[in-house]
Amino acid sequence: MERLKTLVKGRVILPSDPSYDEARRVWNGVIDKRPLAIVKCKDEEDVVNTVNYARENSLLLAIRGGGHSVAGFGTCDNGVVLDLSEMKKIVVDPSSKTAVAQPGLTWGGFDRATQEHALATTGGVISTTGIAGFTLGGGVGWLVRKHGLTIDNLLSVELVTAEGKKVKASAEQNQDLFWGVKGGGGNFGVVTRFEYKLHQVGPVVFGGLLIFPFERAEEVLKVYGEWVRSVPDELSALSLFLIAPPIPPIPQHIQGKRVFAIGLCYADDLEEGARLVSPIKALNPAADLAGPIPYTVLQSMFDASAPRGINAYWKSLYLDELDKNVIGTLIQAGSSFRSPFTHLDLIYLEGAVKRKGAEESAFQHRDKRFLVHMNGNWMNKQEETENIN
Repeated sequence: MERLKTLVKGRVILPSDPSYDEARRVWNGVIDKRPLAIVKCKDEEDVVNTVNYARENSLLLAIRGGGHSVAGFGTCDNGVVLDLSEMKKIVVDPSSKTAVAQPGLTWGGFDRATQEHALATTGGVISTTGIAGFTLGGGVGWLVRKHGLTIDNLLSVELVTAEGKKVKASAEQNQDLFWGVKGGGGNFGVVTRFEYKLHQVGPVVFGGLLIFPFERAEEVLKVYGEWVRSVPDELSALSLFLIAPPIPPIPQHIQGKRVFAIGLCYADDLEEGARLVSPIKALNPAADLAGPIPYTVLQSMFDASAPRGINAYWKSLYLDELDKNVIGTLIQAGSSFRSPFTHLDLIYLEGAVKRKGAEESAFQHRDKRFLVHMNGNWMNKQEETENIN
């Protein structure tokens, strides 16, 4: 590993280094891997040299952007972690409405840069999530119904292949590779540059949460299931089961209680957003936290539920219908967890997602109406079995 230090400009952290334990940590506290080296790449040449070194020495190579992979794909045992966190530059061109970003950037950093020009693209709803893995997997966020998946707004990538070659892919160049990176994950190389299409968004949108007592979940879910089919593509919505956190602006009388909530984002005229949401507000929620809100605040609204180092086990599936049996199953699942960090989300898709053909990318779920996320998160490691079950 000493030779590796001579090949890169960035730091190479070894198990003997004082910073090793902190450097090997990833977002999910369940993941406890011990790599032989962690390379903090400074630029594309560092990436090339690290890839070549790992290949030539038959070493397992893990690629880490934001380190937010729930499955822990950004680390490994007895291999090399190629850490991109120090490559986080972004250049926004407001005239062409595009952004070029490096893979170590998080969505928080991306949104802050683009919102200086009232621009955005579909991004993660946890601001500490890295743009790289999120994009390559497809990308579902608040703008998904209006502007499509993140990959639908990806214009080009530059990547380093397993052979150490630099390659550019777009709709005009290396089209098969570009098709694969749009939803196929990090299987084709280390992306060192992402180019995105941006849209006029914000800086203030209509969004937030409407929170109901858990006992009203069935009633509200039935209305929600009909309502989301009637709203325009400009409005994105999700419903979720959670334990209301003890933080403002959550009213004290529901803090710590099991609740059902509806999350909203209308990234257009604020008055029209209020009109569209009025049928749900008319159901008299226990807490009405939906209204004009800065887009960057909406994008980080769920950050408190996902602090770095939390233990996490997630599962997801797609649904076509929200019928009586599905609602019953969701309510049962929503009543089964005890961790205040766990939440069960039901995200409404369609809109711009469905307007793209399945043949246009490696993402193959465009015909599904709903995406269900069971986000099991807990702080105490001794509670792992209980939370996973």
